[in-house]
Amino acid sequence: MPRIHCPSPLATGAALALPAGAARHVQVLRLQPGDVLTLFNGAGGEFEATVTQMGRSDVQVSVGAHRAIEREAAQAVHLAVVMPANDRMDWLVEKAAELGAASIQPLVSARSVLRLHGERAAKKTAHWQAVAVAACEQCGRNRVPAVHPVAELAPWLARPAAADAGMRLLLSLREGARTLRQLAPPAAVTLLNGPEGGLAPDEEDLAIAAGFAPLTLGPRVLRAETAPLAALALLNG
Repeated sequence: MPRIHCPSPLATGAALALPAGAARHVQVLRLQPGDVLTLFNGAGGEFEATVTQMGRSDVQVSVGAHRAIEREAAQAVHLAVVMPANDRMDWLVEKAAELGAASIQPLVSARSVLRLHGERAAKKTAHWQAVAVAACEQCGRNRVPAVHPVAELAPWLARPAAADAGMRLLLSLREGARTLRQLAPPAAVTLLNGPEGGLAPDEEDLAIAAGFAPLTLGPRVLRAETAPLAALALLNG
């Protein structure tokens, strides 16, 4: 059964005109009146719905029963990642949503290859949010992780520790970094990862001073888009 994100209030028995994005999705799938689909809006659970009318640009549905189904990870992991270059950030966002990330914070640091500001950053953020939505439609999640606006690393680190839920962890290759087993993270974690080449030494020092504990995934050097996903999978395993 097709699953479609519908960012509108949903209620059993309602007759609903789907918003533009959801309507286009139904049209691409070539659904017809009488066909059944699943709708979710991120507020919890999902609804069965039936297509009642297909127009050239509009789609009407009848909202059916609500299913209180959640497929969220037991551990809320908030990823803060210095954006990798090219299309690797798209891939990272997609896989992070599939693996259960609670939110994604794109960052810019001293060694960043991808630098986004202003309107370009806003457009990219909206694009990544759409990537997260599509990933949730595919994998069965009913809550879409927020992709936050692009931020510079230093000001982001300067936020109060209370701005982050639970433990702050920094993926690091520096000597003395501990494993997940040694750190025993709580139910909520903010996980910071650098770009290709890693954070600059002074940026790592700044992160540690801000309360981020260095975390190692082992002796191998993982790519910037691989390391946070590996950690996310381990935390939610």
